[in-house]
Amino acid sequence: MRHSEVTLDDKYVLEDGRAFITGVQALLRVLLDRKRLDRLAGLNTGGYLSGYRGSPLGGLDQQAARIKKLLTAHDVVFQEGLNEDLAATAVWGSQQANLFPGALYDGVFGMWYGKAPGVDRTGDVFKHANFAGTFPTGGVLAVAGDDHGCKSSTLPSQSEFAFQDFEMPVLSPADVQEVLD
Repeated sequence: MRHSEVTLDDKYVLEDGRAFITGVQALLRVLLDRKRLDRLAGLNTGGYLSGYRGSPLGGLDQQAARIKKLLTAHDVVFQEGLNEDLAATAVWGSQQANLFPGALYDGVFGMWYGKAPGVDRTGDVFKHANFAGTFPTGGVLAVAGDDHGCKSSTLPSQSEFAFQDFEMPVLSPADVQEVLD
């Protein structure tokens, strides 16, 4: 069966078929899909998204603001960080929500975003958060926007080595579908 009506919201709401989507939009779609998968598994999870705006991920916060109602409907809280450290610390804190009585969710999945200089300055938080781990029904994805050619940053950047130093696994998707996968 073909999808007969194409809308701009397909990239976030279409569950079957093909939708046209950018890499930044795919990152947000990952959060929505996580909630959908958790629901199917009988879990009541929430999501938390925080980071620091800046190139090359400059559009992530703008897209998140545009779909705030959809994020809220999927129990995802979007809160921009004042800087990379505070954003990462807040995401780390989301993994501790179930350690205290009165938790509203079975777990919290989180995403941090920032540019490569932010990865450098946030190393202490990343190391400690990675050592502490995540809640079994939670998890965190840290997304770094690198600027290898120094097009919008003061220095060329590559985050893989920093993440390796923090003992964090590195995913390097080659296309939008691999972001979603």
